[in-house]
Amino acid sequence: MSRVAKANIAIPAGVEVALSAGSIQVKGKGGDLSLAVHPLVNIGNNDGKLSFAPANDSRDADALAGTFRQAPRRLASDSACSRA
Repeated sequence: MSRVAKANIAIPAGVEVALSAGSIQVKGKGGDLSLAVHPLVNIGNNDGKLSFAPANDSRDADALAGTFRQAPRRLASDSACSRA
């Protein structure tokens, strides 16, 4: 598994994360953001931390798990910030 994907993302206080089939929604005081999730990436929400794992043992799934770890981290930090 990608070293980047192994690191969980802590969800900031005041930010809600909802996982649904094929997408992740992040809601905070700054607004709502969503992201379509690639089928080769499994995302879990455990105890206020998002975890990412490849859906299979392919090289593409491994690379995408690391890539998709970075996108929700950005969503969570942007949603936590208010926009003027």
